[in-house]
Amino acid sequence: MVRRKSLLIGINYTGSNHALQGCQQDVQNMIQFLVSRGYPTDPQSMVVLSDARSGPFYPNGHNMLAAMDWLISEPGTCNFLHFSGHGGQVRDPDGDRASGFDSTIVPVDFEQNGQLDSDTLHKRLVSRLPPNSSLFVVFDCCHSGSAIELPFVYRTDDDGNVSLVDNVKQGLHLMEAANHLVQGGFSMNKVNDAKVLFAGAQTFFQGLKHRGEAQQEGLGEEHFVEDWKSENKRVFMYSGCKDDQTSADATISGSHVGAMSWAFLQNMRVNPNQSYIEVLQNTRGLLKDRYRQVPQLSVGTQTDLNQLLMI
Repeated sequence: MVRRKSLLIGINYTGSNHALQGCQQDVQNMIQFLVSRGYPTDPQSMVVLSDARSGPFYPNGHNMLAAMDWLISEPGTCNFLHFSGHGGQVRDPDGDRASGFDSTIVPVDFEQNGQLDSDTLHKRLVSRLPPNSSLFVVFDCCHSGSAIELPFVYRTDDDGNVSLVDNVKQGLHLMEAANHLVQGGFSMNKVNDAKVLFAGAQTFFQGLKHRGEAQQEGLGEEHFVEDWKSENKRVFMYSGCKDDQTSADATISGSHVGAMSWAFLQNMRVNPNQSYIEVLQNTRGLLKDRYRQVPQLSVGTQTDLNQLLMI
């Protein structure tokens, strides 16, 4: 049997000016879900970080990175990571983000020691993941769409449809014509044809997901795709919102929870046997009547997302 490991991080930032209410509860709810899916709870298999705990289980930046290192350290494992807390953005030092910002997750000691940016998280969680291991991630925080810089990002439209749109690179002078093609809808074959069509240009136009009203739902690539695309790691991440959105701290049925964590778990309780795409669509369906945030599915390698979700 494949060894299963899990890391759950819930930070309420208790006593600070940035306090949340539902993150610790999110972790407890997620533990129940993981147990129902066969994840063991012994200390060698499940680690929980919370600002209600102390020592190595207190979620400062150092402990969070150490726990991530532990999570993906063994080959041939199936790994699960859940983070519920604040997400943020910091200036992108590498120039591979169209927005000029890297997404972050926020440790409890961020005011003293800073945030954990998406480049760091990718190198820690994805680049170091053994090739015969897998990682499933749920991030319930603001600005989390590309928080670990996976190369392919899926979103649904308001009707739950998932289209395939390639957010190709910056600077194409044929922006208007290219945008017209995108609005007409791409298949993956059309994406490849479009790349051939635009081969004469020096660079391709920037990802549409940072263009406000021109934003297109579907599959997107950021500039870091060129760095990470060849890794082909089996990593799947459901995030609470797009990079330019916030995630809600909610009260549902009298309990303080993160909206994304609640919707994901509620969705999986109703139907535990769904495809990756169905989970995205149905989670969006639960959120859209209550909140403006748009959950995303990010993937480390091109995968048939109509297959049953495996955790």
